[in-house]
Amino acid sequence: MSTDRQSSKQWLLTLPSLAWLGVFFVIPAILVIVTAFRPADLHGGVGAGWTMATVHEVSDPAYLPILWRTVWFSGVTTLVCLALSLPMAFQMARVGPLMRQVLLLLVVIPFLSNFLIRIFAWKSLLHPEGPLTRLLIWLHFIPEDAMLLNNAGAVLLVLIYTQLPFAILPLYAAAEKFDFGLLDAARDLGAGPWRSFSKVFVPGVWRGIVSAAVMVFVCSLGQYVIPQMVGGASDEMLGSKIAQRVFSDRNLPHASVLAAGLMLVVLVPMLIVAVWQRFGRKEAVS
Repeated sequence: MSTDRQSSKQWLLTLPSLAWLGVFFVIPAILVIVTAFRPADLHGGVGAGWTMATVHEVSDPAYLPILWRTVWFSGVTTLVCLALSLPMAFQMARVGPLMRQVLLLLVVIPFLSNFLIRIFAWKSLLHPEGPLTRLLIWLHFIPEDAMLLNNAGAVLLVLIYTQLPFAILPLYAAAEKFDFGLLDAARDLGAGPWRSFSKVFVPGVWRGIVSAAVMVFVCSLGQYVIPQMVGGASDEMLGSKIAQRVFSDRNLPHASVLAAGLMLVVLVPMLIVAVWQRFGRKEAVS
């Protein structure tokens, strides 16, 4: 009886979270999928009836480069953020309490300013007459006619800047629970600093790595402000196309098909990771 009561209490505690996800995620996702199979009307709304015409339009091969560019930008951003945040989380978990609070504050500070202001600040820095460009030219790191703005490098740089805190925080939460005595034991057994870090610490914070990777990848996939402000004409991402269909073309079904495709790109890797964690770990243990 006590087990049943404990189970019922757990369900009651999770009901608010389930209701939140249902109202603000599941229902909107269903509405997006339903709208994808409706026709567009002349007034920018959704017409009556059902159609597959919009799905056939989006299957045009012209969208493949945009989809590939979106996945490539997001994947590179995720890998770089993980590479930068792993040593950062490692050090944050090992320093003293006061220094740890200072480092956490530095990680969170970007969230205290508006997202658009931060992107505009990077646009000003990367401008041909901006301070960063002039400094690099003065140091002879780049030629006089170098363009740091309106290219793929600028998009990747700003994507990494905006998404890095989303990688550091979950990795720090995992590193804080890690038993660093295992690293000392590995060093006593002859492992070097890099070997003990890669073979002991990284597997020990694996859940934090997965959480950070999913968070950064998902947030990067839907970006459209960054490519629009610091990218060029050839750096358009799928989020930019969705925004164009919604605000400029007023074609909600077309935007819904693109958004549904973006959801598939997100859900498929998440399902693969979930299945691997569910069954792959059991096979490894057995």
